[in-house]
Amino acid sequence: MATDFSSIPIIDISPLLAKSDDPKMAEDPAVLEVVQQLDKACTEAGFFYVVTVASLNIFVSFTLAAFSAFAANEGGNKKVKLKGHGIPDTLLKEVRDVTRRFFQLPYEEKTKIKMTQATGFRGYQRVGENITKGVPDMHEAIDCYREVTKGMYGALGKVMEGCNEWPQNPPKFKVLMEEYVSLCTDLARKIMRGIALALGGSPYEFEGQRAGDPFWVMRLIGYPGVSNVNGTNGLKNDIGCGAHTDYGLLTLLNQDDDINALQVRNLSGEWISAPPVPGSFVCNIGDMLKTNFDTAVEPLDTPKTRTNGNKKFERAIYGEHLVSKVLTNFVDE
Repeated sequence: MATDFSSIPIIDISPLLAKSDDPKMAEDPAVLEVVQQLDKACTEAGFFYVVTVASLNIFVSFTLAAFSAFAANEGGNKKVKLKGHGIPDTLLKEVRDVTRRFFQLPYEEKTKIKMTQATGFRGYQRVGENITKGVPDMHEAIDCYREVTKGMYGALGKVMEGCNEWPQNPPKFKVLMEEYVSLCTDLARKIMRGIALALGGSPYEFEGQRAGDPFWVMRLIGYPGVSNVNGTNGLKNDIGCGAHTDYGLLTLLNQDDDINALQVRNLSGEWISAPPVPGSFVCNIGDMLKTNFDTAVEPLDTPKTRTNGNKKFERAIYGEHLVSKVLTNFVDE
């Protein structure tokens, strides 16, 4: 990341959401304040929280850059009101609960939706099947992608052709997750309008031919204790998921409320905790734009101006980048 940040900022994006469909949103002072916070978060840490309406106690161990008055040496608790992303907390919790119930099923039940190349790499993967930098990860998951019909993206998308593998148990899993994906896609689009403004462009830079038809990815991940690992042969690694960057531009992470596991590395190599904030998403920017699958991505003129004309990145196609990751991220059988 760009700086030696020591905490992850919380951003109230409600003004951005309220004006997200207004062509004059860039003229609104409250929107511009959010844009400034997004710019700072993306350039300094690459991570930030967005939150729902809530009153929370922030303890000294949870020092946040967005609230610099809550320094660790102050002591005591502070109560703040947080507003934001608009997806009901009840839905966030229901998604986590139904995912947990799936992972608690017997291994044989979970493998009914086993991920294979024939499914376009969609479906369930056992503990240790996902690999990060050559090392098996201590997690199990269901991988879902935007569904790709035959020939939809030509030869580029052939590897990803297929439909998502939804379990029959727990009931209504598919309906719930499709609602969740729809809401998250809409939320991500609105956050991207703020990021587009932060880059000096129009709110709609990442829409139309660039990203008006985005290719989304959803991973439902379970991190069992070593003693609970099933379907594996005594993995030696105890890291849930190794150090990595994400494939697209924007990730929305719905964490468990009671487990502090996520860490983010700053410029000095120090790992900074991103503790759960109930009702929040942890957002991070990734390798490239979460664009249309076949979009060719090149630096915008505005960022090149801000870097005195220096071109740090070459042209890339999102689908090629995603496929290259998918083909190297899993254990061969």
